[in-house]
Amino acid sequence: MYIWFLICVLAVIAVIPLHFLSVEHLKLQERYGKNKGTKIGETLVLISGWGFFLFWIGIWVSPQPRFAVQILHNKSVLVPVANFSIPLFHLIISMPIIVLGAWIAIKGVKEVTLKVAETHKTERIVTTGVYSIVRHPQYLGALLAHVGISILLSATYSVLITPLMVILIYLISRKEEEELTKEFGKEYEIYKKKVPMLIPRLRSRE
Repeated sequence: MYIWFLICVLAVIAVIPLHFLSVEHLKLQERYGKNKGTKIGETLVLISGWGFFLFWIGIWVSPQPRFAVQILHNKSVLVPVANFSIPLFHLIISMPIIVLGAWIAIKGVKEVTLKVAETHKTERIVTTGVYSIVRHPQYLGALLAHVGISILLSATYSVLITPLMVILIYLISRKEEEELTKEFGKEYEIYKKKVPMLIPRLRSRE
């Protein structure tokens, strides 16, 4: 029954090495030439990025045990949505998390442009807007969305693997930063010291 969930988890993990290769811009350009190396990198990152995203959705919607938080006389109030019933408490808790995650991710995309967000290839270090608060707003937004959607769908296994998704996003972020450091050197190192990777600081660092 839960084979599709396992397949999606393994697939998410499997595309990460491909993403690692796709962000090695300098190595690809050195091996294949600037133009060809850039195109190869962009192709690989689109395949790995969309693969990661689609299989992540698969984790949310695949068959798995459902849970419900009971708040009224040991019974959950259900809200019918199409052919699926959502516990009211889950709806109340999840929607702010999903909206916040989407807002952070969209603001991040707008700040760097859609092309940069899709290809992970930039000509400059963006330090304004949400990038002045966290270095990877799109990944932070995705993690928040994961938590919110998992609660909304009452997806037990999806909630339980949240630590795994955090680890995977951390590894992806660290790899991208290694490559950005190679490309931009001290400029990116200074940015890293000022702005946290995924968890915003309550107070800005002077």
